[in-house]
Parts: sequence; structure tokens; C-alpha cells
Amino acid sequence: MEDDNGAFAGETVEKFRTYEDFLDSQIKPLDLFYLGDQELARQLVELGHKGSSLEREEFETRKAAAEASRLASGSQQKKLASTGKELKDNFLRALAEREEANRSGKVTSIIFIRDRNSRGQEISGYIDYSHRLKSEDFEPYFSGKKRFLPKTSDLSFYNWGTQVAEHNASSNYEVITENPSGLLFQCRNDTKILNVDPEAIPGDSFIRTPVRSDLYVHVVIYDHVTRKPATSSCAPLSN
Repeated sequence: MEDDNGAFAGETVEKFRTYEDFLDSQIKPLDLFYLGDQELARQLVELGHKGSSLEREEFETRKAAAEASRLASGSQQKKLASTGKELKDNFLRALAEREEANRSGKVTSIIFIRDRNSRGQEISGYIDYSHRLKSEDFEPYFSGKKRFLPKTSDLSFYNWGTQVAEHNASSNYEVITENPSGLLFQCRNDTKILNVDPEAIPGDSFIRTPVRSDLYVHVVIYDHVTRKPATSSCAPLSN
């Protein structure tokens, strides 16, 4: 595609290694026959007398932008951590099924896990899966080299042996602790509330899925399809 003065659109400049290659692409054999000088033909193209009037600086700018776009696209298409892994446990398969959606932001899943740490202490907590995906390498989890357990930096953490309790907001959720209904999580994006009480309805746009696992004592996944708020004034509820 070309613009009104014949200049090539940004998406085509990456075809050319140098600005001179770009100029040469618009010089025809007949031009060289009459002009008898390739440098003169290039100057005429550059000045807009023949073909494109795209200047060197603009060419370099467009080429850099095209390269940046290519790299960004490649990064987005980067192989998922779960790709190619032999996943024998239901929970690891559930994580793999949700990996792409949580990386892309289409879904933000909260995972409840109860199990024992390396010291044999019972721990439990709520994990923002999308947040952890962005901050950790998940290849060791999917390959079975590392166990996926709650941390003190997650949305919620409790050590039943030491009675250490922690609550932290994440990039996707606010934590509401002072509430008669118990622990709540509010999505920052659309302000929807998740109620993790197993006897209650999870909340609008949240789906609760218990997962049987041979590796963990108790696992529940809460999936939320994120939606943009109707207005920009969507301050989260105060704790």
C-alpha cells in the first residue's frame, strides 16, 4: 500500500535492509539507461522526482517501528510454559487449560490451595494466577520440578502451624477482609466481587470449580472473565 505521494506504508519498509535498497527498489532499468548513474537516480527518488519521496529519517523511523512491532508480536506468540509437558495431574492440566487466557488478560483466575509445605506445616491461600504467571517462570511447575503453593506475597496466605496470616492486593484484585461474609476479592478491572464462601454464590461473572488432585489436599479455582467498567469512575470498595 502506498500513500498519496507514492511513499510506502510503514508495514513494507522492513523488506529493505537499507535506505539505499529502498531507493533502488523504485529505480527501473530504463531509468538507469537514460540517467547513466545509480547515485543520481537515487537522489531523484529521494527528492520525490521519481517514485517515493520518503526521506531517510522517516524510513529509519518506520523501519524501527516495524521491528518493534515484530518483536512484540513474537513475544506474544511465545510458547506457553505448559506446552509440550506431560501433565498427569488434574490440577496441572487445569492450570495449563487456563494459562493462555490468564496471560492475555481474557480471564483472571484465583486459585485456592490447601496443602503442606516443605516443613510439613499445613498452609492454605488464595493465589492470583495471572499475577503469578507474569512474575514467575512456570516451566518448573508444569514439569513437576517445583510445587505450586501459596506464598506470603499472594492474595491470602495462612500457616495453620504458626498461625501466620497475610493478605495482599495484586495487579488484578483488591482484598476485602473486614466483611461479615468473610474474605472477599474485588476485581480491579470491573469491580466485580468474588465471595469464596463455599456455601455462597461466588458472584457475578465468577465460576467456582473444585479440582480433584493427587498432588494437593484441596484445590478450588475461581475463573473470572474480565470486562471493562462502563465508566472510568470505578474505585474499589474500601477494606
